[in-house]
Amino acid sequence: MATRVSGANAELLARAERVMPGGVSSPVRAYRAVGGSPPFIVSGDRSRVRDAEGRSYIDLVCSWGPLIAGHAHPDVVAAIEAQARRGTSFGAPTPLEVELAETVVQGVPGVEMLRFVSSGTEACLSAVRLARAATGRDPILKFAGCYHGHADPLLAKAGSGVATLGLPDSAGVPIAATRDTVTVAYNDLDATEAAATARPLAAIVVEPFAGNMGCVPPDPGFLEGLRRISDRTGALLVFDEVITGFRVARGGAQERTGVRADVVCLGKVIGGGLPVGAYAGTAAIMRHVAPVGPMYQAGTLSGNPLAMAAGLATLKLLDAAAYARLESLGARLEAGLDRVARDAGIPARVQRVASLLTLFFAPGPIRNEDDAKAADRSRFARFHGAMLARGVLLPPSQLECLFLSLAHTDEDVDTVTSAAALALRQIAG
Repeated sequence: MATRVSGANAELLARAERVMPGGVSSPVRAYRAVGGSPPFIVSGDRSRVRDAEGRSYIDLVCSWGPLIAGHAHPDVVAAIEAQARRGTSFGAPTPLEVELAETVVQGVPGVEMLRFVSSGTEACLSAVRLARAATGRDPILKFAGCYHGHADPLLAKAGSGVATLGLPDSAGVPIAATRDTVTVAYNDLDATEAAATARPLAAIVVEPFAGNMGCVPPDPGFLEGLRRISDRTGALLVFDEVITGFRVARGGAQERTGVRADVVCLGKVIGGGLPVGAYAGTAAIMRHVAPVGPMYQAGTLSGNPLAMAAGLATLKLLDAAAYARLESLGARLEAGLDRVARDAGIPARVQRVASLLTLFFAPGPIRNEDDAKAADRSRFARFHGAMLARGVLLPPSQLECLFLSLAHTDEDVDTVTSAAALALRQIAG
């Protein structure tokens, strides 16, 4: 079921398509994967957003993860307003970045130092450069379906928007840029072991809980195995926690699994909805970064005070009770979606980690990119349109996660489940 928007949304889309490729600033927003057209969002409040025509939606995108407190949380808004009155950017150190850095170091296991950047892409490309600087090696290993931003060496079987568009990589990426990138299947320890033995790796880069081929948890022992392989071969283990950092637990996947990474990439939640990223590790590793060490990386807006203020205000909301609440909401939505899919007689599987989850239109478990891409994306497209028509905003791709926030209520979750029951019956034929 393709839902083509009309009225003000259609007018905005036509204007946007004249001045931006596809009318969007990021490919998945164009709704090409679901055969529809995007609503243009003009405001958000708690768990809901409103489009240019005044329609309200329960939002399960949450800006693709940063809005763990919901839209326009008063504490976050107040922090941004207060800082904006003092200034928006200085190109100089600020007390806020020191405070946010200290907060991250206190929260994330094994992290002693970090460097702020302005996006998850910057965090991941910098982490790879850091691993190469620290080890003196060039090759890196990543996993098919894991997306680590759009830096050239990492756009090899990158998942998310790339997989959704059916592209194995990207035009414009030179062969030389990916020559030292080794890609194996997620959850395949044997292939990882073989690759790490064949070439001396600088880094093994992984989403510890994959979120860019839909929600795909690691098999039992997978992350522990990566840690052993890294220790044996001298490669640095890099956890890309741009999605999972401060979301699946305060200490992210490291806290949840007990597996320690050498370098951690962060973003999304630590900026509270403003552009941000960070890469972090032990002091010994991070001292390779300029001006202390020889690895150069810089950014005009890195540590931007507005993002630092929003991030601090957000992290202050994330206590033990908040994580318990997010876990409860996630479990409630998982159970509801599983139940209504079974009632509709549609082969489907819900996979969840904490407050992020995916309803796959597939009969069995999803363990890797091949499994995820075998899910019925045509059925998902019809489901997406049916849910949008019922006031529920889902990510416009089968290969993405739903995100919940502290602003979502049990009633919101039940409303989503009821809408899903109707939508699934509608598309069951």
